[in-house]
Amino acid sequence: MQKYYITTAIPYINAKPHIGHVFEWFQADTLARFQKLKGKDVAFACGTDENSLKNVQAAEAAGISTQAWLDQYATIFKEAFDFFGIELTHFNRGSDQEKHWPGVQKLWNQCNASDDIYKKTYTGLYCVGCESYYDKADLTADGLCPEHLKAPEEVSEENYFFRLSKYQEQIEELIKSDKLQIVSDQYKNEMLSFVQRGLEDFSVSRSIERARGIGVPVPNDESQAMYVWFDALSVYITAIGFGRDQAEFEKYWPADVHVIGKGINRFHSIYWIGMLLSAKLDLPKTIFVHGYLTANGQKMSKSLGNVIDPFDLVNQYGLEPVRYFLLKHIPSHNDGDFSHEKFVESYTADLSNGIGNVCSRVAKLCEKAGIGEITPSTEFDHQFEIYLSDYDLSGAANWIQTQVMQLDGYLSEKKPWTLTGEEQTQVLGQAVQKILMISFHLQPFMPKTAEAILTHFSAEKITSLQPLFPRIQN
Repeated sequence: MQKYYITTAIPYINAKPHIGHVFEWFQADTLARFQKLKGKDVAFACGTDENSLKNVQAAEAAGISTQAWLDQYATIFKEAFDFFGIELTHFNRGSDQEKHWPGVQKLWNQCNASDDIYKKTYTGLYCVGCESYYDKADLTADGLCPEHLKAPEEVSEENYFFRLSKYQEQIEELIKSDKLQIVSDQYKNEMLSFVQRGLEDFSVSRSIERARGIGVPVPNDESQAMYVWFDALSVYITAIGFGRDQAEFEKYWPADVHVIGKGINRFHSIYWIGMLLSAKLDLPKTIFVHGYLTANGQKMSKSLGNVIDPFDLVNQYGLEPVRYFLLKHIPSHNDGDFSHEKFVESYTADLSNGIGNVCSRVAKLCEKAGIGEITPSTEFDHQFEIYLSDYDLSGAANWIQTQVMQLDGYLSEKKPWTLTGEEQTQVLGQAVQKILMISFHLQPFMPKTAEAILTHFSAEKITSLQPLFPRIQN
């Protein structure tokens, strides 16, 4: 059986999951389900980035120990995957000394064996939010971190560095040639531009004092803990056994795709690639980069009071309608906007008056005509496959919506409620086949809804159907 390995970014757990996390999880879960339906052995991994100053600061603000905070929030994240219907197969915590630390230290040793890790004293501008050093040229005109819009602090310390500069030409060629595919071109070109400015070596450890006692110890130097990116990115390999189960690791690595947000593209498409080249490990095939969500056209922030809570959203409208809206109406490769007004409008048009209404109408006519035992579709449409191969989930969802509209047009043209006998049976049979085809393609996007439709319309006798998407009461 052909394998398929997909990952999401490894989130910090300094607060509960936000809608950006959930959007990314929906994207990755849809791709994983699609590949599973194509018969592949799918591994789908995520984890928690626990060895960061952000987590230490969050624990201090809450007045509890760092480990107590990590245990509490790792559980919150793990339960969130279940709440949002995400079918992970592998989950690894950054503080897991049995499942994670051995692999991180093995990666360090392999990079060290390539003579790519060295110690030096360094002064730099450090953003705690990004867990990253910045050059002045990378800051805004006001000297702020471009991601968090806060002034980085100047930090001086002696720590270990990774020799990224050694891999400049190799990484540039990998990106240019698409041997490392960065989706889409705008993000590929951003990375090429960054590489062509000249890659600099980067810090991969910090003192135990500055790390506040957390983190994976550097092999043979317990005065240092590994820096967050060297540690967190390693979850992609430790989750599938690197450092403890070589057979499992070799079964699934390399990753077919890393699904990430645009703010961490550099760490995945450049830093991570350099580390893997140094360790002489295979490279991921694709980095699928998505944009950010805004709310009513504005960046979400607590101060503006416009943060969308994904848990509240699902409790209010249902899991699959929320999932479908985000996948269909937020562009797969660019920023997209969420508002409750847009959601209700889309729910009514796409789901209640769309697939829900057409299924109810056809089911009622089939019950009267005694229609049943129609074989469902078992193959994906070529155009639909192209959309998903290009990581255009919004395009694939719009393709499904087009099929619903075509079926609606077919019913309006044929008017099966005015027909009788063989003619009616034939028209309704065609309609049911179209519904089964649509629901087969809907499986990666709305798995429970698709299963309900497939079961209902492939029954021995089709009966009337309760509304799949009741109207939202204002």
